[in-house]
Amino acid sequence: MKRIAVFPGSFDPITLGHYDIIKRGISLFDEVIVAIGINADKKYMFTQEERKKFIEDAFKDQPKVKVITYEGLTIDLCRKINAHFILRGLRNPADFEFEKAIAHTNRKLSQIETVFLLTASKTSYISSTIVRDVIRNGGDYTVLVPDTVLVKKEK
Repeated sequence: MKRIAVFPGSFDPITLGHYDIIKRGISLFDEVIVAIGINADKKYMFTQEERKKFIEDAFKDQPKVKVITYEGLTIDLCRKINAHFILRGLRNPADFEFEKAIAHTNRKLSQIETVFLLTASKTSYISSTIVRDVIRNGGDYTVLVPDTVLVKKEK
């Protein structure tokens, strides 16, 4: 059986923390599917196409990484693509409490296991929310994201 993991998120934008989790997931799984969730109620800074391209470009030389978009429950996506694992990163105790509840729910509704990786200490403070705030305020976001994330300058 091929070990396929789904790494779900909005990735608005992908951060160095996400990048680290994906890179480490590659050594644990035969395939890592980065699944960009679509939430019609959410206001994104980057379009779905931009977010997908940032990730695809960051992993263009890694055949074990695929990037897709999806709507609905992550466990339904996992069943559809025959993935038996959900990959999640944990930065802090608050992340753990939130992710634990989701993992228990997913396990109750399916046989899909959630695998948690602790983020590297050098990236554990980075979140997409912080990156968006830095971008909005004209700060140097490039130290927080892979170099494939490019912000168009307003004219």
